[in-house]
Amino acid sequence: MSSPRSLFRGVAIAEAVTWGLLLTGMFLKYVTHTTELGVRVFGMVHGVVFIAFCLSAVLVAVDQRWSRGRTLLALLSSVPPFATLAFEAYVERRNATGPAWRLTTEEPRGRVESTTAWLLRNPVQGAVAGLVAVAALTGLALLVGPLAG
Repeated sequence: MSSPRSLFRGVAIAEAVTWGLLLTGMFLKYVTHTTELGVRVFGMVHGVVFIAFCLSAVLVAVDQRWSRGRTLLALLSSVPPFATLAFEAYVERRNATGPAWRLTTEEPRGRVESTTAWLLRNPVQGAVAGLVAVAALTGLALLVGPLAG
């Protein structure tokens, strides 16, 4: 989490890579009918990285003061395959991800910025909170998934 730019770029790339792995697994399952192991394994990996991307996008959005529209576009970019790469290039061209975390030095405004500032100013606890959030949301998705389908 050295900078908003490096975090966002890294998670956007990871999300796109896991999309590619999941699509490969789907090809093996549905086209070649050889195995469904790829869908099981890469589906889970992609789900975890998808959640991490969404949480990272919100963290960066709050710190960099993205508009609601840009934040929503970031979240929506995680749905189509490889769109996170296009969105990351978009924010890079507009210099919307800075080289430093704003809220590590600037005084936060409001509850959301205060929480974000605490997470960024306490990186170990922030990383643990992020991992717990990803695990909890993944567990929730696994619980709700069978109920929805």
